[in-house]
Amino acid sequence: MLAFACVPAVQAESVVEIRSARDLEELFVRMKYTPKDWHAGVRTVPRIYLDDIPHSWREKSSKEITVAEKKLLFFRLLAPVVLYVNERILQNRSRAQALARKIDQGEPLSAAELAWLRELAGRYQVQVPANASFDAARMAELLIRVDAIPPSLALAQGASESGWGTSRFADEGNSLFGQWSWSGGIKPAQQRTEAHGDHRVAAFESTGLSVASYALNLNTSGAYREFRAKREDLRRRGRPLRGMDLADTMIRYSERGQVYVNELKTLMRQNRLEVADEASLREMEIIRVVPKSSVPNR
Repeated sequence: MLAFACVPAVQAESVVEIRSARDLEELFVRMKYTPKDWHAGVRTVPRIYLDDIPHSWREKSSKEITVAEKKLLFFRLLAPVVLYVNERILQNRSRAQALARKIDQGEPLSAAELAWLRELAGRYQVQVPANASFDAARMAELLIRVDAIPPSLALAQGASESGWGTSRFADEGNSLFGQWSWSGGIKPAQQRTEAHGDHRVAAFESTGLSVASYALNLNTSGAYREFRAKREDLRRRGRPLRGMDLADTMIRYSERGQVYVNELKTLMRQNRLEVADEASLREMEIIRVVPKSSVPNR
């Protein structure tokens, strides 16, 4: 099985070989995942996962189609991955909310529940000393962090940071969001050690792990505290999470600051990404698309 953000091995799946962007378009038509279906109001997205960005995409395939086709293809391939990562996050959030209610009602948690909460808190960088309990304040902070990323925001940032998946970092390491790493990764062509040290761009085994790392970054880094606070405020007021409402909080994501934020908003408007925030994954088997040359032996 190809690596993809811990998709359960027991879930039914099939592998579809692709030779070109046209093959993908034909698959999308069969799955009713086209602009025509989208404009007709279909908001369920098929579980079509491209685990590994083909090397041919950067040098060949993306140049053989129009810019409009390239954008549509990129968004339709990234959207299922973003939605899947959000699905997993929200599953954890739902379980954490249930345990928070037990704590509020004074009910004791089982050893398994405590262990799960501690693991979740560790992953989301909520400090809970070994001899401390999960009080209301810690649970509130945990729930502020364990929450979804608006798909429109993720799609816009993925497009901006990876050049529609054509960047060297996307090609060499499925790096879609320009995340840095100080423990290995891909060395930028122009290394600015005087400003940033010997930093690298993080590489990932799959597109799913790239998206999962991006989501965890927004949900834990101090640079995005405003993002989490604004998202929590939207939750408290019963408002939907929309990328356009949260784009301003990405001002520290790039050295370009407000110019970068304006670019994200333009990407969302011009490509009508806001409707992606209404989308959900279709209940169906997983379809993994792989280049013909890399299809595993079956």
